[in-house]
Amino acid sequence: MVDQNNNLMDKIVALAKRRGFIYPGSEIYGGLAGIWDYGPVGVELKRNLKNMWWKSMVQIREDIVGIDAAIMMNPRVWEASGHVEAFTDPLVECRIDHERLRADHEDEIKAHEKKHHPGKSDWTEPQKFNLLVKAYLGVIEGKQQEIFLRGEITQGVHVNFKNVVDSTRIRIPFGIAQIGKAFRNEITPGNFTFRSREFEQMEVQYFVKPDEKDSLKTFEYWKKYWMDWYIKLGISKDKLKFKDHAPDERAHYARAATDIEYQAPWGWAEFMGVHHRGDWDLSRHQQYSSKEMKYKDPETGEEYIPWDIESSMGVDRSALFFLIDAYSENKGRVILKLHPQLAPYKAAVFPLLANKPELVEKAKKIHLDLKKDFMVAWDERGNIGKRYASQDEIGTPFCITVDFQTLEDETVTVRDRDTAKQERAEINQLRNFINDRINNHQTD
Repeated sequence: MVDQNNNLMDKIVALAKRRGFIYPGSEIYGGLAGIWDYGPVGVELKRNLKNMWWKSMVQIREDIVGIDAAIMMNPRVWEASGHVEAFTDPLVECRIDHERLRADHEDEIKAHEKKHHPGKSDWTEPQKFNLLVKAYLGVIEGKQQEIFLRGEITQGVHVNFKNVVDSTRIRIPFGIAQIGKAFRNEITPGNFTFRSREFEQMEVQYFVKPDEKDSLKTFEYWKKYWMDWYIKLGISKDKLKFKDHAPDERAHYARAATDIEYQAPWGWAEFMGVHHRGDWDLSRHQQYSSKEMKYKDPETGEEYIPWDIESSMGVDRSALFFLIDAYSENKGRVILKLHPQLAPYKAAVFPLLANKPELVEKAKKIHLDLKKDFMVAWDERGNIGKRYASQDEIGTPFCITVDFQTLEDETVTVRDRDTAKQERAEINQLRNFINDRINNHQTD
């Protein structure tokens, strides 16, 4: 089973590079561990994922607003949040080859010994290693200010809590949503993009009155919401599960916490979490900044520091698991069965024959017209079978072929990715055809 799972990951990594989903960062210079670049197809997958999330959180809801906070923040933010003090991992270093590993990852230590120096073991005592990435502001050497690239996007919401309340009509209970990059000095990046040093997060901090019973109801609401959300977008239900944190497993700020885990090729792996953060963040920022963080109810005049129910998910981890879950093979051909809402291209347009100008001209006209509303691929290379195979590998739901019948009756052949069935459709109805199939797609 291990070999089979490793083989699947090898196939995913190869597909990702071959078809332009994900490349190793700075590859021509030997790369940089834990850093990845998204290619033309991958960036569309990520954009679709983020757009679907933003639509679900901000566009169609009345109780959540969005912000985009800066990556670089005053260093005091990270003191208040506890990251400077607590955002550390215990490291041990192998005295034989100087590899550093997490002291609490015993399996990785044993695997390292087995692979690099069987029968020999010589490790240092555990030492603390800060995960925050340092940066410097200022142009004069020796007079630069030391700051940190944010280790999470959460604090950008909390430092702007009062700004959002004062500049909008939003009232508790309400949420603040954000999508953005974060950075961590991961000790052992690995499993492709799962553990990276530069990554993207999607988060909602949902603020409620400080009431134990009601806040736990909100916590349970978000747990169910996100499980349903991922299943609706195509993740296999039987490969998802909750992992509730025991009291001694929770972060220092958490009153309750759970992860949603996916059964990845290397085992159950967390890619999002719902955390009851209580008033930890706002109280700490009130203390460290000396600025009032209380919320005043405009109707009752009641004042309090709200509690925060956080939903935090990794964009890169989510995208990776959507890729893994969508991957399938049929008679040696790869088919990436991504939900149409996530698929990088919604359709591809082909002329049946590339050496027939009348077919190429008609196909290009259709392609340009559809591009006004969708991401649409164009392909006139090779035979039609190879074009289908190429689009199957990047998850394009529909392939539209202009043939000689098109010139007679203004219809085209539309091939479905998942069933390989073909049907005729009128050119002037293609936009409605694609929209209808995307919006009414049913997952298995």
